[in-house]
Amino acid sequence: MTSIRPTVPAVRPYFWRRLAAEFLGTGLLVTVVVGSGIAAQRLSPGDVGLQLLENSFATALGLTALILMLGPVSGAHLNPLVSAADWLLGRHTNSGISLADVGAYVLAQCAGGVGGAILANAMSDTSTRISTTERITGGHLIAEVVATAGLVLLIFALARTGHGILAAPAVGAYIGAAYWFTSSTSFANPAVTIGRMFSDTFAGIAPGSVPGYVGMQTIGAAVGIAVLLALYPRAGRTADDVVIPRHDTVSS
Repeated sequence: MTSIRPTVPAVRPYFWRRLAAEFLGTGLLVTVVVGSGIAAQRLSPGDVGLQLLENSFATALGLTALILMLGPVSGAHLNPLVSAADWLLGRHTNSGISLADVGAYVLAQCAGGVGGAILANAMSDTSTRISTTERITGGHLIAEVVATAGLVLLIFALARTGHGILAAPAVGAYIGAAYWFTSSTSFANPAVTIGRMFSDTFAGIAPGSVPGYVGMQTIGAAVGIAVLLALYPRAGRTADDVVIPRHDTVSS
């Protein structure tokens, strides 16, 4: 897999499409997470294990579909830490997105996450309220480091080894599994974490828990990058091929 970076004038007319894809994709991801969480809570009251199974299964499938749908437009980062890692790894070889693009991506992703939660609440006839679900424990914070490190390592390892075509099912499968092997149920995404504040349901997270989660996710991303570079020293050369190689000249 190779990445051919066009000149800036050729890219910029399509920049709004990339932002729209990141906004839409992150929003729909949060809609899937929150909407399936609300449905699980209603369909399986009193059975938290079954609720988690329903929520994780829907999220894994939804994330896979979103990556396939939006990857060719923006790369389907759908996660501020993936965008930041793309820039960090590719900055020496000019193979990642620019720092300015990272800032724009992050704003679009976070706005999308909030909008996705509001949409899920509206579809479920649930009022949008700030969550009261406190999630901070020592185990949860460690879990967010592990979940995010694994996600970053997976995404960039697939790009480096030329297996980007497998990114959609692999990332979906990883997040679905991480719902179960991490005590935090694998948020692993600051934009999704912020969005889930706006749902006082099974899938929500209280504002007081958000800074700790985002901080641990950032540490996890750094750990993932460190392990990636230890295993694949030249991973930066394929930074722009994550999560799916985007095509700036995609036609209307």
